[in-house]
Amino acid sequence: MRAAELVTIWRRSIGDGAKSWVLFGHGTCVVLPNPEPDADLAAMAIEILRAYGPVHPGSPAGDFGTIPLEPGPGWLVWCHHGDIMTYVDPGEVERTDDLSVGLWGRSKRDWDAHELEVIHVEDRRAA
Repeated sequence: MRAAELVTIWRRSIGDGAKSWVLFGHGTCVVLPNPEPDADLAAMAIEILRAYGPVHPGSPAGDFGTIPLEPGPGWLVWCHHGDIMTYVDPGEVERTDDLSVGLWGRSKRDWDAHELEVIHVEDRRAA
């Protein structure tokens, strides 16, 4: 999926124009609801994802849940950190049950947490 398509999906999904957010290469988004005016949003998101993104099965870092997008297509997969979610497109999974979608989204979050490739920064701070 192209970065522009992911940005469109996240803009629609987050919905609140007041929240800044950072998007990573595999579709993981870190929401930054109240950053300081001079904060480096990408650096903040990288630190959050580095600390809370890696998967550790059997711990809270391995937990996940799915939210079907309405209107679709796809799902958001949440984790133990309330400001981190990952988008899963229907074309990425063969099975669309919660477990299959959630495991795929969790894997994508883990990849993003290790690669830390920022592909978009949405700065919604008041000027």
